[in-house]
Amino acid sequence: MAGRGLTAAVTAAPSIELREITKRFDAVTALDGVSLRVERGEFLTLLGPSGCGKTTTLRTIGGFELPTRGEVYLDGAAMGATPPHRRPVNTVFQHYALFPHLSVGQNVAYGLEMAGVPKRERDRRVGEILELVRLPGVERRKPAELSGGQQQRVALARALVTQPAVLLLDEPLGALDLKLRQAMQGELKRLHREVGATFVYVTHDQEEALTMSDRIAVMNAGRVLQLGEPDEIYERPRTRFVADFVGQTNFLDARVLSLDGTEAEVEVAGSGRLRTRVPAGSAPTGRVMLSVRPEKLTLAADAPAEPATGWNRLEGTLVGAVYVGTHTQHVVALPGGATVTVHRQNRAAGAPGPIAGEAVSLVFDREAATILAE
Repeated sequence: MAGRGLTAAVTAAPSIELREITKRFDAVTALDGVSLRVERGEFLTLLGPSGCGKTTTLRTIGGFELPTRGEVYLDGAAMGATPPHRRPVNTVFQHYALFPHLSVGQNVAYGLEMAGVPKRERDRRVGEILELVRLPGVERRKPAELSGGQQQRVALARALVTQPAVLLLDEPLGALDLKLRQAMQGELKRLHREVGATFVYVTHDQEEALTMSDRIAVMNAGRVLQLGEPDEIYERPRTRFVADFVGQTNFLDARVLSLDGTEAEVEVAGSGRLRTRVPAGSAPTGRVMLSVRPEKLTLAADAPAEPATGWNRLEGTLVGAVYVGTHTQHVVALPGGATVTVHRQNRAAGAPGPIAGEAVSLVFDREAATILAE
C-alpha cells in the first residue's frame, strides 16, 4: 500500500503538518495542542469517539475552522487564514452533498468549471475519473437515480477530479449498510493506491481504521493519545483508553515485582505471577494495569505443547459462554475477583467446550500481555 513503511527518513516537507493546534469554542476546548505530521501519499486515519476532536482536526486542515492557537502547514506552506477554496485539499462528507438538480457529470465537473477548465478538458477528465471509481457512462443520470454506494462514488469522483494533493474524508461510509461499507473500504484503498494523494480519514469505526490505514491517530478529549501503524495500535496500546477503544481487551490489576529489560514479572491478586511486556522507554513500578486481548488467551485443553520459553497461566472458573459465529466467547472468573473474556475459535470437528461452573486453565504467551502506561 502507498505510504506503508513510512519509517524511512523523509527529506521533503510533509503533506500536512499541524503544530500545537488548539481550538476553542467559547468555554469548550475541542483541540488541545495537537501536533501531527502526515507524509505525502499516506493514508492517515483519525480515530476516536464522538466529541474527541477528530472532525474539528479535519475541518482545521481544510480551512473550515481556524485554530485559536497554532498553525497548519500544507506542503510546507503556512495556511494562516487561507480559505478552503484556496487550499490544495478537497473534502468528502458523510452525506455526499451532491447537487440534486445537476446530472452526475455536472456534479463531478463542478470544481473544474469553477477553476475555468475548458469544456473539452472537463469532459475528458470527468470520463476518466468516473472510470476510476467504476461508474462509467452515468454522466447524464441524476444523483437520485443512483444507490447510496454509487452516490458516494460520485462524491469521491468530484473530490478527486481536481487532482488535490490532500483528500479529507469525514466519515464518508457512515450512511452505508455493513456489506456496502465493507465493499467501499476496499474501493477507497484501491483509489488511494491509484491516485497517490494524501488521504486523511475520520471515523469512529475501529475496524475501518485497522483495515484501511497506513497509520492511525487515536484521539480523545482533543488530544492525540497514540499515533502508529495499525498493528502497533492494536498489539501495543500505551494507555487504557487506547486498549479499550481499539478492539476488546481484558484488564488485570497487578504489582511489578521485577524488571528485566523489555519484560517484567508481575503479581496478579489471587492469580500468581506472570511475565509481561514492558512499553518501550518505560520502567513501571508499583501498581500497574495489564492488557490482554481475548483472542490471545487459550484454554489449556486446546493449547499445543508448551513452548520452551514457557507460558503465563491463569486458573479460574467458567461463568458462561456466548456463541457468536466465528468464535465462542467464554467468561472466566479468577480467584482474585476479576473476570476475563476468552475467544475460542469455532471448528466443526472441535472438541466440546467447558460448561458453566467448571474449573479451567488459561494460557497465553508473555508477549500477549502489555503493561499500560496510564
